[in-house]
Amino acid sequence: MDRAGPPPSRRRIIKGAAALAAVPSVLLPAAHAVARPRPAARSEATAYPPVEWQPASTANYTASNRPTSYSLDRVIIHITQETYANTLAIFQNPQKKVSAHYLVRSADGHIAQCVSEANIAWHAGNWDYNTRSIGIEHEGWVDQPAYFTNALYAESARLTAAVCDRYGIPKDRAHIIGHYEVPGTDHTDPGPNWDWVRYIRMVNFS
Repeated sequence: MDRAGPPPSRRRIIKGAAALAAVPSVLLPAAHAVARPRPAARSEATAYPPVEWQPASTANYTASNRPTSYSLDRVIIHITQETYANTLAIFQNPQKKVSAHYLVRSADGHIAQCVSEANIAWHAGNWDYNTRSIGIEHEGWVDQPAYFTNALYAESARLTAAVCDRYGIPKDRAHIIGHYEVPGTDHTDPGPNWDWVRYIRMVNFS
């Protein structure tokens, strides 16, 4: 057992501290280094919600290579005026000549993707708007607001936010529009019972 020597003088302590301060930090033992936490990595893009692939008939959309072939600057909100199951059947019927990129179910917000975003779905009734937009159908009827459930709003808003982030589309009413706002249409959806203020707020906070 080593014998304890006399306590160091105050002068020796100060000299020792000064000598330590003069040593380059790279030569100090790791135990003396101050660890600074790094900020956690954060993705700027909203994640897409889970979707189920339910392809529309190839007779009901135009194959394309967007956004290379056409730039995207709109999301168009639709109401099906049909049940979820019937809407899928319509999109898969080659005689119907209609489709949308996505379909949101009322009861639980479940999302079916029916057309690739690269392709042009036939949903707006206006070729120019079809080429530049993503169409999202929602199960329900414009005069039956009970179909516009919390789950439907939440999952649709998350989907729209992800689409907007992917293509740099502003999350506002000028770029997230109803079918009734498409030039030349005679449609009224999503109708007066759709809560636009709530929806745009949810899109921006998804």
